[in-house]
Amino acid sequence: MGLVSVSDSVSVSELFVLIPLCLSFLLSLRLRCVDGDGIGIPTTLEGPFKPVTAPLDKNLRLNVSDLPYVLQNNAQGEGFQPEQISVSLSARYDSVWISWITGEFQIGDNISPLDPQLVQSIVYFRVFRSSLTYQTEGYSLVYNQLYPPDGLQNYTSGIIHHVLITGLQPNTLYEYECGDPSISAMSSSHYFRTMPVSGSSDYPNRIAVVGDLGLTYNTTTTVAHLMSNHPDLLLLIGDLSYADLYLTNGTKSSCYSCQSIESPIQETYQPRWDYWGRYMQPLVSNVPTMVIEGEHEIERQAENQTFAAYSSRFAFPSEESGSSSSLYYSFNAGGIHFVMLSAYIDYDKSSDQYKWLESDLGDVDREVTPWLIAAWHPPWYSTYSAHYREVECMRVEMEDLLYHYGVDIVFNGHVHAYERSNRVYNYSLDPCGPVYILVGDGGNVEGLDIVHADEPGNCPEPSTTPDMGGSCAFNFTSGPASGKFCWDRQPDYSAYRESSFGHGILEVKNETHALWSWHRNQEFYEIAGDIIYIVREPNRCPLQPK
Repeated sequence: MGLVSVSDSVSVSELFVLIPLCLSFLLSLRLRCVDGDGIGIPTTLEGPFKPVTAPLDKNLRLNVSDLPYVLQNNAQGEGFQPEQISVSLSARYDSVWISWITGEFQIGDNISPLDPQLVQSIVYFRVFRSSLTYQTEGYSLVYNQLYPPDGLQNYTSGIIHHVLITGLQPNTLYEYECGDPSISAMSSSHYFRTMPVSGSSDYPNRIAVVGDLGLTYNTTTTVAHLMSNHPDLLLLIGDLSYADLYLTNGTKSSCYSCQSIESPIQETYQPRWDYWGRYMQPLVSNVPTMVIEGEHEIERQAENQTFAAYSSRFAFPSEESGSSSSLYYSFNAGGIHFVMLSAYIDYDKSSDQYKWLESDLGDVDREVTPWLIAAWHPPWYSTYSAHYREVECMRVEMEDLLYHYGVDIVFNGHVHAYERSNRVYNYSLDPCGPVYILVGDGGNVEGLDIVHADEPGNCPEPSTTPDMGGSCAFNFTSGPASGKFCWDRQPDYSAYRESSFGHGILEVKNETHALWSWHRNQEFYEIAGDIIYIVREPNRCPLQPK
C-alpha cells in the first residue's frame, strides 16, 4: 500500500474526519485475528464456556462523583445558536434525523415556554468535499416538566428541532450544518456516515454499545475511550442523564429509592439533560446514535405524564418502522436488523408493543438482514444481586418470540457491571439461544454493582423483587438451582462477568461471524477485557416463527 499525501487544501475540520477513518482501519486490522497476546480469539462454536468471574480490581474507585456544574455547563450556545446537536438513523440507510436545541431553558415558579415558530429548522447537507449543497426543513417543539406541589420548580425547554434528511447515498460521508440561516444562527460543520445498503455482505465497520452513562468523571473516560475506537454507530441502552437523581432546585436527592417509579410525580432537575446533551455533542453530532429508555427516563410529572424529556429530545424511526411509540422501534444498519424494546410499558401478548414486535420480526428477511439484534434496558439474564430477575414477567411474555425468530444478540443495561452469557433460552444452555450482553457500566453516579446473587447471603428474597409486570419471579423448578431462587454458584449460562466501567464494540464481519470486544476504562482503549467471535449457525438453528 503506497503512502498518501495530504494537500494544503485539506482543512483542519476535514482532517478531523479523515484521521479517525485511518485509525479505525488500523485498529480493525489489529483486532481481526488475535488478541493482545497473540492468542486466537475464541468463538461461540467452542462454547458453552465454563463461567468466569473476574476479580474486583483493587485500583477501582468505587465512589463515583458527578462532574461539577461548571464543567457540565461550559458548552451553552448564545441566543438561538444551535447546541446539543445529534444525528440518529431512520429505518433505512437513505435517511437520517438531525436534532438540536436553540434558545435557553427556563426553570422556576414563573416560566413562559418559547414559541417554536421563532426559529426555523433548517439543515444544509452535502457529500463530503462536494460543492453541491442541499437544504431541507423539519419541525420544532418545546416540552415542559411541571410539578403541582408548592416549592417545586417547573421547567420548560429550549426549542427542540428535528429534521429528517432523505435521498442519501449508502455508506457515504456527509457534511452538514443546522440552524436558522435567516438570523445567521447556523452551526459549524459536522459529519456523519450513512449505513450500508441492507444485504448479507455489507455492515457498519464498528458499533459501540454502552448503557447507564450519566455525567461523571467515569463517564468522561468511557466516552473518550469509545470515541477513540471510532464507531460508525452508537447504541445507548437506557439511563442517560440521571436528571431524576436530583431535586428541582438542583441538589442531589438523598433518597432516590424513596421515589417509586409508580409515585404520582418524580422530582427531577431537567437542566441536567441540557448539560448532558452539551457534553455528548462532540460524539453524537458525528456518530449516528440510537437510544432506548431506562427507568431514569420515566420522570413522572403532573397529569401522569411520563418520558417527556426522552420523547422530545431525541428523534426515533418509530413511524418509519410501524411503531406507534417512541419507546419501541426498529431499524436496519446494513445486514443487521435492530429491535429496540421497552420494559416500562405493557409488553404482554395483548399489548400494542408485543403485536408490533411479532409483526416486525415476521417481516424480517434473513437473506437481506442475516443478523437480528435486540436491545432493552433491564436484563433478563444477570447474576448480580442488583435488579436480580426484576423483569421476569417480560421474559415470560417475550422470550419465546425472540427465540423462535432467531434473535442472535441481546444488549441490556440497568445493572452497573459487565456480563456476557453463553447461548441461553429459559435459563438453560441452548446452542440456538441468543448471547445476552450486559453493558450497564457506562459510568453513572450510582456506582458499580459488585455483589453476585449466587454468593452466600446475597440472594434477594422473591417477595422483595420488584417487577413491572406483576409477580413472575419464583423459585426454579428444574436444573441445578431447582427449588431455589438463586444458584449457589455462578450459573452455567453466565460465561464472563466483571465489575468495571467500560464500553463494548461490535464488528459484524459477514453473515455468520461478529467480533465482540469489551473495553474496561482502567486500560488503554484498544485493549479488550473480553473478546469473542459470536457465530450464527442458521443451518443448525432454523427459524421457527410462531
